[in-house]
Order: sequence, then C-alpha cells, then structure tokens
Amino acid sequence: MSSVETAAEHERILREIESTDTNCIGPTLRSVYDGEEHGVFMGKLDGRIRSHDRDIERMCNHHFQGFVDSITELLKVRGEAHKLKSQVTETDRRLQQDGKGLMASMEELRQCRIQQKNIASTIDKLQMCLPVLEMYSKLQEQMEAKRYYPALRTLGQLEQTCLPRAGQYRFCGLMADSTPLLRSQIRDTAMTHLRDFLESIRKHSDRLGETAIKQAQVQRSLDSSTSVHPRALIGRRIRKELSLGAGTESNGQGGSPLSEQDSGILDVEDDEEEEEEEIPGAQDLVDFSPVYRCLHIYTVLGLRDVFENYYRKQRRKQARLALQPQSNMHETLEGYRCYFNQIVGFFVVEDHILHTTQGLVNTAYVDELWELALSKTIAALRTHSSYCDDPDLVLDLKNLIVLFADTLQGYGFPVSQLFELMLEMRDQYGEILLKKWTQTFRQILDQDNYSPIPVATEQEYKNYTSQFPLQDPELDKAAFPKKLPFSELVPRVYCQIKEFIYACLKYSEDLHLSSTEVDDMIRKSTNLLLTRTLSHCLQNAIKKRNVGLPELVQVIINSSHLEQACTFLEEFISNLTNVPPDTANSTQLYGTSTFKDTRHAAEAEIYTNLNAKIDQFLQLADYDWTTAAQGGGAMTPSDYLTDLITFLQSTFTVLTNLPGKVAQTACMSVCKHISNSLLQLLLDPDVRSISIGALHQVNTDLLQCESFARAGPVTGYQGDTLILAFSDLRQLLDLFTQWDWSSYLADYGRTTSRYVRVNPHTALLLLDKSRSTMFAQFRKTDRDRQKLIDAVIRQLRTLIAQQQA
Repeated sequence: MSSVETAAEHERILREIESTDTNCIGPTLRSVYDGEEHGVFMGKLDGRIRSHDRDIERMCNHHFQGFVDSITELLKVRGEAHKLKSQVTETDRRLQQDGKGLMASMEELRQCRIQQKNIASTIDKLQMCLPVLEMYSKLQEQMEAKRYYPALRTLGQLEQTCLPRAGQYRFCGLMADSTPLLRSQIRDTAMTHLRDFLESIRKHSDRLGETAIKQAQVQRSLDSSTSVHPRALIGRRIRKELSLGAGTESNGQGGSPLSEQDSGILDVEDDEEEEEEEIPGAQDLVDFSPVYRCLHIYTVLGLRDVFENYYRKQRRKQARLALQPQSNMHETLEGYRCYFNQIVGFFVVEDHILHTTQGLVNTAYVDELWELALSKTIAALRTHSSYCDDPDLVLDLKNLIVLFADTLQGYGFPVSQLFELMLEMRDQYGEILLKKWTQTFRQILDQDNYSPIPVATEQEYKNYTSQFPLQDPELDKAAFPKKLPFSELVPRVYCQIKEFIYACLKYSEDLHLSSTEVDDMIRKSTNLLLTRTLSHCLQNAIKKRNVGLPELVQVIINSSHLEQACTFLEEFISNLTNVPPDTANSTQLYGTSTFKDTRHAAEAEIYTNLNAKIDQFLQLADYDWTTAAQGGGAMTPSDYLTDLITFLQSTFTVLTNLPGKVAQTACMSVCKHISNSLLQLLLDPDVRSISIGALHQVNTDLLQCESFARAGPVTGYQGDTLILAFSDLRQLLDLFTQWDWSSYLADYGRTTSRYVRVNPHTALLLLDKSRSTMFAQFRKTDRDRQKLIDAVIRQLRTLIAQQQA
C-alpha cells in the first residue's frame, strides 16, 4: 500500500511540475528531497523527460517540409522588398524637397496661432487679476490711512470673491497667505485704539462728569420756567446723537465709521461767550469712534463676544477705580466734587454706549454697575461725612449730592437711596449745628453783662425791637432814655435761634420733602436746640461760681422774655414752611418748658446762694452755751445776726425786679433756713450742754429775725405769714424759757396745743443738754424740780416710743 501511495504522490508532483511556473516548484521539489523515495522519483522524472523528448522529435519531423518551403518564399520576398524600399526612399526624397517651403509657412502660421492664443489667454488672465490687484491696492491705501474697518471689508471681498476668480498664481498665494496677518494687524490695531480710548476716558471722567453736572445744574435753573424734565433735554441730545450715529457710523463701503480719529477725548475750546450760550454736552467731548470701529471689526471677524467681554471687564475695573475715594476726601468739598465727577463721567459714557450700540452693553449690565456704584458711593459718603464737623461743608456736600443724584436721575438711574442717605445725614448735620450753636451761645453768655439794656434814642429802640419781638405798651410810651428789661443776651439768642432755623431749612431744600415733613424736621431740630443746647448752656451759666444774685435775677428776667417769644418762633417757622402751627400731628416747640426750667434753675440757684450766704454768717456765730442767765436788762442780738439782717434787707431790695412769687419764695426760704440753722446749732452733737442764759440769747436773736419778717422785706405776704417760718424754733424756745412742760404734756397731740410744732425727740435732746447745767445750779431745796425734770424726761420718752410704734 505504501508503494502505491508513493507512486501516486510522485505522479501528482510530476503533473504539478508540468503545469506550474518554474518559480513556484521549489516547495514541490523540497517535499521530494525531504522524503525517503528520492531515487525512485528521479527515475520517474527521467522517464517522463525521455517521453517528452520523443514527442518533440515526432512533431519536428512532421512540420520540417513546410518550414523549408516558407524559407524559400521568404528569400523571394526579400528581393522585391529591396526594390520597394528604393522607390519609397526616392519618393520621400522628392517629397521632402518639394515640402520645405510649405513646412516653413506652416511653422510660421503655427507660431502666430500660438502667440495669438497666448495673448488672448493673457488678456483673460489679466482681466481676472486686475480686480485683485486693484482691491489689494485699495486695501493698502486703507491700511495706510488707518481706515481699518473699510480695510477689513475690502479684505473680505478680496479673499472671498477676487482671489478665487484669479486662479492659482504665486502673487495670489502670497496675498492669501498675508490675509490672516492683515486681519491680526487690524484686530490688534483696533484693540490698541480701544485701550487708548479707555485710558483716555478714565483720565477725563472727571471732566465728563463736571460737564454733565453743569448741564443738570443749568436744567435745574430752567425748571422754574419750563416743565420739561431734565432727562428730556439731556435725552434729546443723546437721541439726536443716536440718530446721527445710526447714519454716520457706516459709509457706503459697508458700515465703516466716518470718524477715524483715534483720540477718545475731543479738544473743546473754552470760549466764555459760547459757554454762556450753551454748555457743550458730555457726548460732545468724547469721540466714540474707536469703540464703534473696534466693535464693527470684531463683529466682522466673528469675535464680537470676545470684544464685549473684554470691554465689560475693563470698564468694571475702571468702575472700581472710580468708586475708590481719596483718603482725605472729607477734608474739602473739592474732594467730594472730583469723586462725583468721576462717577458721573463713567456712567455718562456707559449710558451713551448703551444707546448707540447694539448689545455691546445691555440694561442689566449697566444696572449691575449702578448697583455696585450706589452701594460703594453710599458707604464712602457715610464714612467720610462722619469725619466732617463743619456745617457749611456738610450743607455744601448735601447740595453736591443732590446735584449728583439729579444728574444721574436725568440719565435714568434710580437715586432714591441717595436721598435716603441725605436724610440720614440730616441728623448728623443737626448735631454739627448744635455743636456750633453751643459755642455761639456760650460766647453770647460769656459776653453778656447781665444788666438791662439802656436805650437813649428812638433808632436804638427800633433796632432792638426789630431783633426781638418786645411787646410792652408802657415801655413804648416811656420817655428816653429808658431801659429794656432784658440784657443783650435776649435779642442775640433770639436771632441765633432764627439763624439755626434758617440753617435747618437750607438743608431741607431739594430733598423732595413735603412742607409738613420740612416743618416737622425744623421743629424737631429747634426743639433739640432749645431743650439740649441752649438749656445746657444756660444751666452752665447759672452754675458758675462767680454768678451773683443780680446776674441770677437778670437770668430769670431774660428767660421770661425768651419764653414769651416762643409763640413768635412758632409763627416764624410756620411762615417759612407754610404749615399752620395748629396742624394735626404738628410738633410743638418745647421752648416754653425749656425757659421755665432755666428760670426755675435760676430761682433755685438764688435760694441756694442765699442759703450759702446765710451759712457764712452763721459760721460767725459764737454762742457761749454755758453763760448764766442775766438778772435784769434786755439782751442785745448777736453781731452776726445783725449783719445778716442788714444783708438780707439789701438783697431783697435787688429782688424787687423779680416776679412776686419768686421774691416771696426766696424770702420764705431764707427765713426757714435761718430757723433751721439756729435749731441745728442748738442740736449740734458737739454742744453737750446748754444753759438757760444761752437759750435766752438764742431767743433774743430769734426775736430779731421775727422782727425782720414782720417788717415785710417783700410784698405779697398777708399778716404774720412770714413769721410762721420761725414757729418751730419759737415754740421750742418758749417751752424752755417759760418752763411750761405741764401744758406741753397735757395738750400733746392736739391741734390747738400751744406747742404743736415741738417734736418730743427734739425736746428730749435739748432737755438733756440743758439738764446738766440745771443740776449744777440746784440746791438741796430744789430736789423737787429735779424730780420734775426726771418725770418730764420719762414722759417724753414714752411719747417717742408711741410715735415709733
């Protein structure tokens, strides 16, 4: 079986060798050499070769005669071919010789045709290239003239229309390669101009704001004669520029701004005559063409979003710089003015950009910037205004804020928070005014001589009555020279109060407040002036150590006249505000109570000073508490008491100018103080014993005091009313000098008792002090009196115990 298979395999290999390209029999032969039957295969291969050789030999023998015949025929044809070649060569020679002229003419014609075709093609190509060259030349001219927006439009036409039509030329390729560079150059140049514009308006924002504020100020001056809102005229100017801008932002070449100036701020000549006619508008000072040009360029380049973001980002930074106040802004009004001018200038530019561009800035963006500016401005004003202590500067600042608010309100910005801030500053302004008027009142009080004003002529009298509303018919009829009842303080204080009211009224102007609100504000501020400032100054003047009784008397008289003038102050405020004083919920002036308090303080000071003077006299008292009773003859009053009575008599002569009740109260207070002081002398713990003779001396002094009271040092007391001030001491001394203990103990507690004002405790203290001197004088026969004293002491202690129970 293996031999059969080997034979079949060898047969297959032989067939494959016969039918396969020799380049591919390598693997076949390799399989034979790898086997073990190599010799057998070689034998078969030799047999196959011999078989094919025999086949070839038979085929050659079969076709040999035909091959010989073909060779014979071919030899015959060769001779004829040589003849034909000779004839063709001769014919070609003659044809070549005869066609040389024709060929020269044909060559000339061919060259002419080629030249004609080239000329036509060149003309066609030049006609296609000339627009490219013309457009490129125009582009170069526009670039040299810095007309970048038209250049950008030209570049777009060149790139999109002309170059594709011109074909693939080297110069077209160079032009096409240069277009991105030209675009970048235009974009960078436009951005450079925009940066210059932004830097320029940042530096000149204060000038722009100053011009806009002047416009608003002029418009406010016209408001009294026209009903046009400030925004109307300002807006009219803006709308006019808008309409002009819409027509002039682009030319016939596709929207290029007509203005190609690169400066952001135009030079405006300061002609005084022209300024009188019309103040140049804020937009007249600014050339916005760099913004428009850059916006158009970036729009054409497809980078409008990039431009918008860059512009807004840079303007936000400039806004923060403009909103940063100087550290010393509060020192002068000019600092505030520059601060406001920068802010107004910034928003004037933004408002113009908002209304003259399509979406570069929008309302939301401007409102966001305004909210930021408003919050920072209010915070800065709160901080810096708190350092101010000059009312004139605060008033000027308020007027400047009003103008600032009106200007921005004219551009459509909400400014209600600024007016709320000014209402907050009103309280600060009031405090500063109060401090200023405190110094004024102190100066007036220090300079006053506290004496009635002498008037020698009618003119002087009219001058004083014009300053102060004096209504005294009797004084009007009196002959000259005469005296006004008050001192110089009264008209000066009254005029200063009116000046204060005027100052308050000035602040309330232009705050959009109603008459009732203004009236209420002025009245509240005036009340503070009266109840706090003036009252405090008057109280301090009264409390001064060097103020004597005549000065205190004059203070009372002055306070009375100022109190009477409060009704005229009410009318004065009502005339200023056109609000009747009897309007519901109207604040009333507290001047009446203020001057009453001052008068009462002066009266109390008079009482205090009199009592202090009495204490000085009483310090001179030198009683001999152990002196024996004199056998006969009247005792003389103490010297200190005699001097005290003389002083009181002269003092109450001065008090005659006071109202009756004041003098009466002062006299009663003096008598009570003398009585209490004498009683305290008797009850002084340092005085351990008092003799009957000392009690008689005190009784003599008391009689002198009662005589003074009975003489009526002041009018208005009926009968012995003033003597009642000494009744406590009188009853106590009568009890001891008359030794009437039986009546005292029997009638104690009854209203009809002769000693109803004698307190058991006081009587016991004095009895203890006088008991020791009495025992020293008792003889053995007076033991009954000693027992009586002991019994009295026991009963007094019983009464004291009953009172305490």
